[in-house]
Amino acid sequence: MIAIEVNGKSVEAKEGEMLLGVLRRAGIRIPTLCNIEGLPPTGACRMCVVEVDGQRGLAPSCALPVAAGMKVHTHSPRVIRARKTIVELLLANHPDDCLYCARNGNCDLANLAKEHCVRQRVFRGERKRKEKDISSPAIIRDPEKCILCGKCVRVCEEIQGVSAIDFINRGSKAFVGTAFDDGMNVSSCINCGQCIVVCPTGALSEHSNIREVLAALEDPNKFVVVQHAPAVSITLGELLNFKPGKDVVGIMTAALRSLGFQRVFDTSFAADLTIMEEGSELVQRLTQGGVLPMFTSCSPGWIKFVEQFYPEFTPNLSTCKSPQQMMGALIKSFWAAREGIDPAKVYSVSVMPCTAKKFEANRPELGRDGMPDIDAVLTTRELAQIIRMRGLDVEALEPQGADSPFGERSSAGKLFGATGGVMEAALRSAYFLVTGKEMPNLKVQSVRGLKGVKEARVKVGELELGVAVVSSLGHARHLLEEIKAGRHDLHFIEVMTCPGGCIAGGGQPLGLGTANISARMKALYEIDRDAALRTSHHNPWVQRLYAEFLEKPLGPKSHELLHTHYAQREVIW
Repeated sequence: MIAIEVNGKSVEAKEGEMLLGVLRRAGIRIPTLCNIEGLPPTGACRMCVVEVDGQRGLAPSCALPVAAGMKVHTHSPRVIRARKTIVELLLANHPDDCLYCARNGNCDLANLAKEHCVRQRVFRGERKRKEKDISSPAIIRDPEKCILCGKCVRVCEEIQGVSAIDFINRGSKAFVGTAFDDGMNVSSCINCGQCIVVCPTGALSEHSNIREVLAALEDPNKFVVVQHAPAVSITLGELLNFKPGKDVVGIMTAALRSLGFQRVFDTSFAADLTIMEEGSELVQRLTQGGVLPMFTSCSPGWIKFVEQFYPEFTPNLSTCKSPQQMMGALIKSFWAAREGIDPAKVYSVSVMPCTAKKFEANRPELGRDGMPDIDAVLTTRELAQIIRMRGLDVEALEPQGADSPFGERSSAGKLFGATGGVMEAALRSAYFLVTGKEMPNLKVQSVRGLKGVKEARVKVGELELGVAVVSSLGHARHLLEEIKAGRHDLHFIEVMTCPGGCIAGGGQPLGLGTANISARMKALYEIDRDAALRTSHHNPWVQRLYAEFLEKPLGPKSHELLHTHYAQREVIW
């Protein structure tokens, strides 16, 4: 450790580390528009400049290694003037439609303009004129609001390994676009929404389904039902003034009923069902010589990634639909028949932490007789917006439970919200399916945590399984390359598209760091620790569903409703 001086006070630092990290640790807020935690700095935006004694110019703190004896001034008049000028230059050709922008109230550029007292347009530049791209079912791209910070390009390439977007042209003509500047719908985009999460302006946003859902709620001819994903209840609260990690499932259920939804179901029930089908499929492949390793299939961005970049691995994907789609299929078959409702009148909404779920709901193979399993998908952010729009006082709502038969879930199903959760839930039930006994310790510590790749050897009866848990498609790409090169010690692999899993999905609250993600993960594991029902195979409603309707896992009825197929997709580079 070395000592440096910051604003007249001594601060400890590790020699060679970047100054921005040191300043943040010391509790000094430094603005930045281009920095992504965990990735090498680019110094593109220059908002993080500081003044260092002995240096002639200002230096970007994100790319400045610390050295012993360094004297730093983070908010000197010279630094403040420079930052203000940068904001003024960025606003020179930026649209003034803030009232209509998707990021109104949560825009980094607008916040910096306010912080630096920018109250008029000082510079005037030629306006960028490019059409808004609304072709994708998941993501809207508005190039006119792009400030060329490069964060979306970096997260797509360096974290997700997709490279669907990049810089096109140079200098004043530069913009961020897809290959051949085509629509997002025909690009290699996997709809994960991580670009939305890092974008500091309204250049990227989700394709909102709020209007369609509100119209359905007002239509007397529609029976509107809703399901909510495992990760939503522990993130929605952050948008409603609750502390990070607070489980607001009861309040959320009450709010959904107040909004007019006629039934509220918990997608964690379908996660339990997924475990029964996927666990049985794994056991079948292990004992009958199926294709291994088997990959989980509940993350739609990951599925599209395989279809585009690694189609040779499509046989390795579990044929199970995602929990969202399983629930949608059951609502419009078993539940509609039991309630005596015409499936065509059922309007099925899902609240998801994921923008790729919007794409998934539109896949033509996920539905029957031309009728989709899911009619509309709301992100966590969109649900919070509707709650605010309708003026609900969430703190005054009395918590309520979800509706049967799809309201009873195990804590194993709830774990689907975090990376490693699907694996842990699957191992608990796979152990029972193979041995007929309960797993001695239901907690599988080796697959927990935010690490990008986790591996373990797990004894299941006489079988020793090699398992891996991967979050982010950049890590998935590396593992797939290892398997292609001949690695054969893995039998079951969980892949989550987003780093950290659904708790950090593209539809979750914006502008929050790893501390919030860790709090969300901790909340899920606390729910599991304190639950009375911790295994999917002991969920009584899942057992009843098989007894009364599905008959058995991997049976004819299960295959018809709960399984699907995947095929190679063309990639435009």
